Amino acid sequence: MTAARALEGKRIVVTRTAEQARDLVARLESMGAIVLLFPAVSFSEPANTAELDRAIRSLAEFDWVLFTSANAARFFAARCRKLGIEPSRRGNCRCAAVGPATATAAAAEGFLVDHVAQEFTGAALAHELSSALAGKKILLPRSERARRDLPEALSAAGAEVVEVVAYHTGGVGPVDPEVMRAVRNADVDMISFFSPSAVENLRADLGEAQFARLGTHVAVAVVGPVTAAALQSAGLPVAIEAPLATAESMATAIAKYFSVNTSSTARSV
Repeated sequence: MTAARALEGKRIVVTRTAEQARDLVARLESMGAIVLLFPAVSFSEPANTAELDRAIRSLAEFDWVLFTSANAARFFAARCRKLGIEPSRRGNCRCAAVGPATATAAAAEGFLVDHVAQEFTGAALAHELSSALAGKKILLPRSERARRDLPEALSAAGAEVVEVVAYHTGGVGPVDPEVMRAVRNADVDMISFFSPSAVENLRADLGEAQFARLGTHVAVAVVGPVTAAALQSAGLPVAIEAPLATAESMATAIAKYFSVNTSSTARSV
């Protein structure tokens, strides 16, 4: 088998929506993988946008807007435009992002990204900016399910933090019955996770017994230490932790895993 077809015949589950997964699916399929989409997380606009709208209209009053996910950047920008405000017009408010994927999404929406965290965690972003945060007013648009570590770290650094819900994180989206059956039966070679919410939702959807069975029969790949920690807390081992939160990084890590583990028996169930 050539390196270009390193994933020939491997059945790999991607727990993202079709739109989010497009680049990763293309890369995996180009290496011969059979990709099964299982959208373990769904996203939508918040039901109440009053606080978000107030923050957007007063964006020039903030010193920084911090994005911790591509979704935060996209939904925030979409709401800006619904209010007739271009994201690029924000006065002296600077922009920071967690990781290259979030920075790319923010830039695509018209934000000039002034800082990209070297590690893709909120805590890392707060640490890297800590010397510039004292007395500053920070806008933090994110999901209502986001972790508390970032706003707490920002406040500890002396910043005034305003959190607003930019998007709603929901449960498992529509799944093809054949894909659902394959996941429930652990009849796949690998499953990939991109957020703690995806781990939590799939665990709730499958139930404890079937979720635990994945850890015995299926290799698991994750993006980032936060998702890795969520998976381990749920009782599943991490086979791969992609070094960057990008489709290229994940696809490369998966290909490397199977090139080393050529005798994988993930589907010997």
